[in-house]
Amino acid sequence: MPAIRSICVFCGASSGRDPAYAAAAALTGETLARRGIRLVYGGGRLGLMGAVADAALAAGGAVVGVIPHGLVDRELAHPSLTELRVVDTLHERKAEMAELADAFLALPGGLGTLEELAEVLSWAQLDLHAKPIGLLDVGGYFGALGTFLDHAVAEGFVAERHRRLLLRDEDLDRLLGRFDDWEPPAGRFARPRPVEPPAS
Repeated sequence: MPAIRSICVFCGASSGRDPAYAAAAALTGETLARRGIRLVYGGGRLGLMGAVADAALAAGGAVVGVIPHGLVDRELAHPSLTELRVVDTLHERKAEMAELADAFLALPGGLGTLEELAEVLSWAQLDLHAKPIGLLDVGGYFGALGTFLDHAVAEGFVAERHRRLLLRDEDLDRLLGRFDDWEPPAGRFARPRPVEPPAS
């Protein structure tokens, strides 16, 4: 696949209880900047969102935040980004981030992070994009999500090939290496070959 130049990071607007979460967010921002990869994220300055952005900026990286008007004050939009795009709705926010990104990376977070992750996964399942999607599994945070997805496969709600759409690793460099090597599984909606009209 083409070189990854921009990664969208989904993560919490809170820092969580374990300091390892914020440390992983800071490492992510620093690593993306060091690799020359632009960070795209939700535009906030608090929690893991702020940690990943601050670290990327401190390391000289480019950071683009995308945030709806209604959340600028509530999520305290980051004042020092390379670019802050203010949109009207959450739907526009997700579409804008997806358009700007070559890959998606989820760090620990709550319902918003889960919702954003689920949407890009469902888009991939529908062959709407073929970009890599990964979880940075800090301290086993996403273990229960992996168990749920395995259960969904076993119960016939998720195809095994679509389960493989979601990469998961506790090591950031290794996960980014898997992004570079990404080959999407065969699509769900393979287009049938056109039927040739009968010879007259």
